[in-house]
Amino acid sequence: MFLRPAPHRRRQATAAALAVLGLALALVLPANAAPPAPTAARPAAPVTVTASEPGSATALTGYAIQSSAKVTDSATAVSTPGYPAAGWYPAGPRSTVLAALLATGRYADPFYSQNLKKIPTADFTVPWWYRSDFTVSDTSARTYLDFSGVVSAADVYVNGVRIATKDAVAGAYTRHELDVTAQVRAGTNTVAFLVQPNDPRKNLTMGWIDWLQPPPDENMGLVRDVLVRRGGPVALRDAHVVTALALPSLGSADLTVKAQVRNDTADPVTTTVSGTIGAIAFSQNVGLAAHETKAVAFAPSGYPQLRLSQPAVWWPAGMGAQSMYDLRLTATVSGTPSDSAQERFGIRDVKAPVDGNGARQYSVNGRKLLIKGGGWSPDVFLRWDRTYTEDRLRYALDLGLNTIRLEGHIEPDEFFDLADRYGILTMPGWECCDKWEGNVNGGEPGDKWTAADYPVAKASMAGEAARLRDHPSVISFLIGSDFAPDATIEKGYVDALKAADWATPVVAAASAKSAPLSGPSGMKMSGPYDWVPPNYWYAKREGGATGFNSETSAGPDIPTMDTLRRTLSPAELETLWKDPTAPQYHRSPSSTFKDLKLFGNALTGRYGKPTGLDDYVRKAQLAQYEAVRAQFESYGRNASDSSQPATGVVYWMFNSGWTSLHWQLVDRYLDQGGAYFGAKKANEPLHVQYSYDTRSVVLVNNRHAPASGLTARVSLYNTDGTVKYDRTSTGLTVGGDGAKTTALTVPSSVSGLSTTYLAKLVLTDSSGAEVSRNVYWLSTKQDVLDWDNTDWYYTPTTAYADLKGLSSLPPATVTATARTTAGGDGTSTTSVTLSNTGTGKAPALLTDAHLVDGAGAPVLPVTWSDNDVSLWPGESVTLTASYRTADLHGSAPRVRVSGWNTATATVPANR
Repeated sequence: MFLRPAPHRRRQATAAALAVLGLALALVLPANAAPPAPTAARPAAPVTVTASEPGSATALTGYAIQSSAKVTDSATAVSTPGYPAAGWYPAGPRSTVLAALLATGRYADPFYSQNLKKIPTADFTVPWWYRSDFTVSDTSARTYLDFSGVVSAADVYVNGVRIATKDAVAGAYTRHELDVTAQVRAGTNTVAFLVQPNDPRKNLTMGWIDWLQPPPDENMGLVRDVLVRRGGPVALRDAHVVTALALPSLGSADLTVKAQVRNDTADPVTTTVSGTIGAIAFSQNVGLAAHETKAVAFAPSGYPQLRLSQPAVWWPAGMGAQSMYDLRLTATVSGTPSDSAQERFGIRDVKAPVDGNGARQYSVNGRKLLIKGGGWSPDVFLRWDRTYTEDRLRYALDLGLNTIRLEGHIEPDEFFDLADRYGILTMPGWECCDKWEGNVNGGEPGDKWTAADYPVAKASMAGEAARLRDHPSVISFLIGSDFAPDATIEKGYVDALKAADWATPVVAAASAKSAPLSGPSGMKMSGPYDWVPPNYWYAKREGGATGFNSETSAGPDIPTMDTLRRTLSPAELETLWKDPTAPQYHRSPSSTFKDLKLFGNALTGRYGKPTGLDDYVRKAQLAQYEAVRAQFESYGRNASDSSQPATGVVYWMFNSGWTSLHWQLVDRYLDQGGAYFGAKKANEPLHVQYSYDTRSVVLVNNRHAPASGLTARVSLYNTDGTVKYDRTSTGLTVGGDGAKTTALTVPSSVSGLSTTYLAKLVLTDSSGAEVSRNVYWLSTKQDVLDWDNTDWYYTPTTAYADLKGLSSLPPATVTATARTTAGGDGTSTTSVTLSNTGTGKAPALLTDAHLVDGAGAPVLPVTWSDNDVSLWPGESVTLTASYRTADLHGSAPRVRVSGWNTATATVPANR
């Protein structure tokens, strides 16, 4: 991710990161609850019953783990069936050491206050044993262990025999297949990993810099599945499909099926490799010498059935359907199945040339698109939860995002399966600020590479390329982050990608760097990462809306009051609103981002000094709404510019892996505040928006089809509700695929306008129905930026817009009625009608509806049709919320309504 100041500042920020211990994702304990007492006798890890048929792959179901400092028995004893493992801890099939200990309740909720600091680091400075038993019923078949995700390295033992050393099994992303046929016996078998401590500055693994407080175990453990594979004399590996889609017609596609066949015996053999893709079938015979491996391919030139007419093409969400195909391959010997492979793939074409302005422009299936993304954080303890992941990806779609960027911490296969299913583009790549960038100039704090690191890096690239290449959601791989790799490292990466038939763009870095083979990145990493005013985004410089900005935002994203009370102690809550210069443990371990000074100064300078915690939070939500909306709106408007167009923007970050005060559109508990709904508003399908730079009212159409017969109206109001300007533009047409049309321009001076004023924009279709509404709080006094003193993480603001007049908005009366209907699929929908029934002129500003249970706690996750709405007297709006019925926990749903100038009230949402 960045930390791009001079090297001495990078080291200073990193030292601060190391001085403070870390945090992570979900324990379901209430914020102040004591952890359950550890059980006196912990259950042994479950025994995995493996399948026996050729081609089967069974994941180990869990482990018993223990610190090597507490194990006096030999490795032979530990890895022998029947070893008692008395007093060991249970661990899941994908678990770091700390994740397993947290699951036992050994430590208090690490997401609350500074509990994480209390976890001793000494426990994780020695290797830990991971031990698991599995049964094999048929020893006539061959048996293999297949795995990646070892953090940081491990000696591997099976039934008392060491079969691999930590020098060979090193790196989180390297993939290993170990033939254990000679060691395995009928009945119970034992595999044991002696996992080494992790140091991301010394190991090519996973680490954290300034996103969050890093966990004290540095994620040591086994974080991906360990598979027990069974097969016959011929192994079938590396099955995949290379697709070539005809452009621009999309009328045909060539499919080339590839695989490796390997004779694992000492005798020559002939195998028949046969496959299907839907109703399409193909096969060929392959002769293999003893222990020989051959590549097998089925291409349309020899198998014309693999040239598809009118293929079902995979599209990103909103651009078309997410069609997928299934490849099935079988290798038989003398008519008996020896091995099989299955692979899902999609047919799509991705291109991303660097345009004349040096910006990378992505297109999918021949159609250009603006990348609107967010930076992804996994759980800080790397715990995998499919439902939680799916909920977050659905939120991304709800926000109108089309892309997720993964800077390191590349998620398991299921993540990409979900991305394929939902049509969410993904941009995986290596991370910054640790060993991955230790060998480049300025790439501290990672150690310089040794000769042993180069093969680990190349193997890591090979493993991830083979794993990700068939996922149509994956549109590139970033082989660098803050820095591009040097020539030697890059060649290893590129060679591995070519060998894997990688078909999408290889990007040198997320910053404006180049590499000899990959060329210029076509991206910029110019920030900001801390607070800037909304008008910042419209300048075509630094992080403004031009080119491809790979990570950027206005920094702090203060969560809702509900989440804050689950996160911070009473004393910390007091400090939050009273002292923005105080270090905030839940912001960042970085010395650069340790406090909320810039954000606090802006809140006071623009909105007035907070009078208490509630006032601080409501001002924060208003500030975050306008900041996030402006970021996405500026890029959306400028995407269709004829010169220096915006081609991509990645909000830093989409989510946080722990309870954070910055860099999140959605918080750890999936609650939604101003940042969330600002992004949702900016990215709605057909959108009317105000330009901070030119005062133009612009229509942006994110749909494919053009829209016509539109009417745009803009009205300016003083804070007392009087109208000072009102104009309408009719007969408007706007093209599709991100096109824009300027409806009208607000004059630079409007007579009688108060210093703080409101702008209401409404877009209606030919029938008069409202299709977009957007409300801005503005000032005749502008925010002034000191561009000449821009730092790597922000541009100073020397004068603030005066929005203090919002505090004089008269109280608004909002009434609410709600009703709930239950679906047959375990979901419910609550509809709430909000009405401004006040008799005055003033609007109800940023009125929020929160679905809550009987105890008043938010029901999460939830998808709202719209929220944080502003209503003038006599106006009403009906919002809908969709959610899992089970998340009510048996209580009746209620809706809590609050707003900037609206009293908080809770109404029942009867079924």
